Amino acid sequence: MASRDTGRNIPVETSTGTPDTAGLGARRAALNAVAEIIGQERPPALEETLAQAIRTETLSPADAGLARAIAVATFRRYGLIRAALAARLERGLPVDKPRLTALLATATAQILDLAVPDHAAVDCAVRLAKGDNRTAHLAGLVNAVLRRVVRERDAILAASADALAVNTPDWLASRWVSAYGPQRAAAIAQAHLAGAAIDLTPRGDAAAWVEPLGAVRLPTGSLRLPENGPAIPDLPGFQEGAWWVQDAAAAIPARLLAPQAGARVLDLCAAPGGKTMQLAATGARVTAVDRSAPRLERLRENVARLGLDVEIAVSDALAFQAQDHDAVLLDAPCSATGTIRRHPDVAWTKSKSDIIRLSLLQVRLLQSAAELVRPGGRLVYCTCSLEPEEGEAQIAAFLARDTRFARVPVRAEEIGGATEMIDGNGDLRTLPCHLPEVPGARGGLDGFFASRLERVG
Repeated sequence: MASRDTGRNIPVETSTGTPDTAGLGARRAALNAVAEIIGQERPPALEETLAQAIRTETLSPADAGLARAIAVATFRRYGLIRAALAARLERGLPVDKPRLTALLATATAQILDLAVPDHAAVDCAVRLAKGDNRTAHLAGLVNAVLRRVVRERDAILAASADALAVNTPDWLASRWVSAYGPQRAAAIAQAHLAGAAIDLTPRGDAAAWVEPLGAVRLPTGSLRLPENGPAIPDLPGFQEGAWWVQDAAAAIPARLLAPQAGARVLDLCAAPGGKTMQLAATGARVTAVDRSAPRLERLRENVARLGLDVEIAVSDALAFQAQDHDAVLLDAPCSATGTIRRHPDVAWTKSKSDIIRLSLLQVRLLQSAAELVRPGGRLVYCTCSLEPEEGEAQIAAFLARDTRFARVPVRAEEIGGATEMIDGNGDLRTLPCHLPEVPGARGGLDGFFASRLERVG
């Protein structure tokens, strides 16, 4: 049998109850979340649909974890799963039956990727089919197809060796080949299959927390947790706010800004607040701005837990007027294609039109942010996107039209000597395939772009 990547804390049949009902609610929640996404032209994010499905089912924390694991695994190998199912259905995968597709896909994800018994994956899928008027007449088909997937699992997984061709939408694959070359594009796609580790940003000395957390200290300064460790709230240092969860790549832009204690710093598009907390921990006077009041409420809770002093403003970054800041950080809304390791639905829910729409917004946001920086001050622009239009091209166009600013290149020593993360212009460009080997933990990091600019005029 092929090995299965169970990820971090993915449960194995955690429900209590009879064999017929164990885990059924969790699987129904995963099914509902996936069906909601694949049944829409402009689908919402998986995190959103999954949270609603979990609330509807009133799942226990353990069953919520199982639902989340199933839904994420479904999109992590969605290309392979769709191809495998299409080949095992007489008329191919029905595009007009998203409920059936989601039912088969979530069950197949369990069979291919998760440490759950095959019979539980098949039997629960059949029960879910029978319990829904939309699929009750297809229960026999569901049973037959999934039992064939079980028998042919190794052959299906063997076909997934080329992750770029099999598990990446064609439009994204071609873009990455064009931007990074075929070898790097293939490495990016392979890194997406591996999933993401959990990284922490320490408030103080990172070395002091390596042993208590059993963590690995990364060259960039973040801490990486080993797999299958305790739940985050149970780790030492959580309650006192000694650290917070933040991908290693996402932690770099605030470090590049490096404000002095007492400096007047503006964090635009700030929620959920990881970068805000980094900036405030330096002793800077930080104003966090975001248009979403609910997302800022989460930020407010986090800074309160850490005992940090942050001014919070609910405002559209395009309309914010306070000028003459010593430093401004703009983490612009983007396609988020750099986060596919941890949010695999992004590959299947975003489109070329999203990149065009967001890149136009980024132009406006970057120009607005520039007006808020005092002469001699610094501006860091960043996105969690792999797309050049949302990173390199934005900065090239901005510097061409606004001669008040000049690039301040990233130095290798600022990011632990990781020269591969600095592009030819001196900007930060991390890829999911960077840091491939981390002893005692999972490798990789999110795809990020960041450019540090200084107002010289």
